[in-house]
Amino acid sequence: MSSAATARTRRSARWRSPASWPLRTRIVAIMISLLTVLGLVVGGTAELYLYTSLHKQLDDDLDELGKRISGPGQGQQGIPGPNKFNTKLSEAISRGPTGAMRTGSIIVVIPDGGDPVGGLVQPKVTSTEADRPGDNTFAELSPTMLATLRSKVQVEQRADIDLGSSLPEYRVMVKEIDGETVYLGISLEKANSTLVTVAIFTGCVIVGSLLIAGWGGALIVRRTLKPLDRVAATATRVSELRLDRGEVRLAQRVPEQDTDPRTEVGQVGAALNRMLDHVGNALEARHASEMQVRQFVADASHELRTPLAAIRGYAELSRRSRQVVPDEIAHVLNRVESEAKRMTALVEDLLLLARLDAGRPLAQDAVDLTMLAVDATSDAHAAGPGHYWQLDLPDEPVTVVGDGARLHQVVANLLANARTHTPEGSTVTVKVGSVRNAAVIQVIDNGPGIQPDVVPRIFERFARGDSSRSRAAGSTGLGLSIVHAVVTSHRGKVGVQSRPGQTVFTVMLPLGPPPVVPTAEQRPEMLQPVR
Repeated sequence: MSSAATARTRRSARWRSPASWPLRTRIVAIMISLLTVLGLVVGGTAELYLYTSLHKQLDDDLDELGKRISGPGQGQQGIPGPNKFNTKLSEAISRGPTGAMRTGSIIVVIPDGGDPVGGLVQPKVTSTEADRPGDNTFAELSPTMLATLRSKVQVEQRADIDLGSSLPEYRVMVKEIDGETVYLGISLEKANSTLVTVAIFTGCVIVGSLLIAGWGGALIVRRTLKPLDRVAATATRVSELRLDRGEVRLAQRVPEQDTDPRTEVGQVGAALNRMLDHVGNALEARHASEMQVRQFVADASHELRTPLAAIRGYAELSRRSRQVVPDEIAHVLNRVESEAKRMTALVEDLLLLARLDAGRPLAQDAVDLTMLAVDATSDAHAAGPGHYWQLDLPDEPVTVVGDGARLHQVVANLLANARTHTPEGSTVTVKVGSVRNAAVIQVIDNGPGIQPDVVPRIFERFARGDSSRSRAAGSTGLGLSIVHAVVTSHRGKVGVQSRPGQTVFTVMLPLGPPPVVPTAEQRPEMLQPVR
């Protein structure tokens, strides 16, 4: 899967999980959700109330129509009643409706054992001089419609019935008048149209209100959460400070306006300021303690150099004595001189580390890494003739700005580490090259490799490898830590990649300003692979 597809999948998964949304988005989403529920409740309640009101009005119209049908005589706005003609209602209805009857209504009378009379009231097309404009007539209902009426509603009941065909839905009421069943119906077309219109209007109002509320709420929430942004910005600036070494000044604090304890954001800001105060005090105490230790190491290393030189001098002087020294005494003096040399090397390493930690300025000279690698490899060959030493140099010199003596020590320590931790007969290759913005030195050996659990702490002080990298010649455990300290003081990077049969130490130094070089662990392929 491509990176773009992976990114789209992650974004989709994030939006599907509200827990991963930003706080602003969640607040606005909650507000919109509550307003949506409120709008649906209000709109649904209004629609239900309108529905009830319209049906009540229709029921009142049906009741009025029923009274006019069953009442005595014929009023000015009535229809022929049974008492007028002293006949059944079905016979009166068969003469047709009057012009006062509502067009589109249904009046059907079913005599006991007789055929249905009446039907759908509709305007009569004027064709004779006796007919008056506005007179109505009945359109008979189909047997299917009559069957629907009989099956859907019972006597003294009301129901909404869909008669199918091209007719709208009707509100139908059934009455018993003089032993005849009377079906009265009024069209629901206007009522339903009104309900739909109100629903659409209400929905548009709700949607528009939600859009306005969402836009306004987003602005309000963003403005309200600006103090939280300032608190987060302060925390971000603190997180970008280097706190692991050296003197640290935690001058960053949340602005006073964002530390009001009466608000939630103010409580967070005040708590962050208190935490920064405690951390700053702790860092100052840590720095003071480190400086004391460094000063102690530097002073002790400096003071130990003189007695160690004296011990070596007396041991060497005793061996030059004209008097014959017993073999046992000579062996003891040799061991004293050997250990004195070892302690001198250790003291020198500690003193160098203390000076680097104290930030002593380094020389800024042009250093030819090609010649430096040649000299260091020649010295390593003399110290370890049992190894095979190889050089892989570019056609053109690779020059950096730095302290030549310290950089020579870096390469010498890496070669000594390879010589110490690999058996005789191993091949050690020194490569020099360059990539963009960085010079590269690689020291490669084909020894047994470094155990994976040792690699993360290989550059720590007094770090020891396991038995797979023997230390037959012994080491102080400070060589690689000096390499790391010197390279870091040159604004460079150092890393290691190791597997059985190949260990590669990579040193990367800036070729010039700006001192931006890639991480050594990320660029093991920068030079040609060892064949």
